[in-house]
Amino acid sequence: MSHAKKVISLVSAAALAAAVSAVVWAGEADDTVKARIAPVGEVCMAGDDCAGAQAAAPAAAASGPRAGADIYNSACMACHTTGASGAPKIGDAAAWGPRVAKGMDVLYNSAINGLNAVMPAKGMCMDCSDDELKATVDYMVENSK
Repeated sequence: MSHAKKVISLVSAAALAAAVSAVVWAGEADDTVKARIAPVGEVCMAGDDCAGAQAAAPAAAASGPRAGADIYNSACMACHTTGASGAPKIGDAAAWGPRVAKGMDVLYNSAINGLNAVMPAKGMCMDCSDDELKATVDYMVENSK
């Protein structure tokens, strides 16, 4: 075999080996990418047969209603401690006075349904029950006299 044919054979063999490696690597890369972008869960709507999936019970239901102070400290204090967006600060009787004068039902309604696109519904505590929100309003009012 001539020198040129040997070189061509070696280059062809190397190219073939590179092509096979690329195909094998691409297949492994595809599997890696598929695993990385796979969904982390599934949505199961009420009434759907979801292969025996059990719905997780809300944390509040398992442990009972949370105290107003606990909800205030986890969901409300960011705005009601700093006065962000005009929120009345806890402990500021002058700011709370006119609000309390409108009645507790008005305050409860604002906490549950939001207020003028400034305070979001439920103060962004979407897992809070209405009773828990009322307890939180009571806590803030009691600590703002």
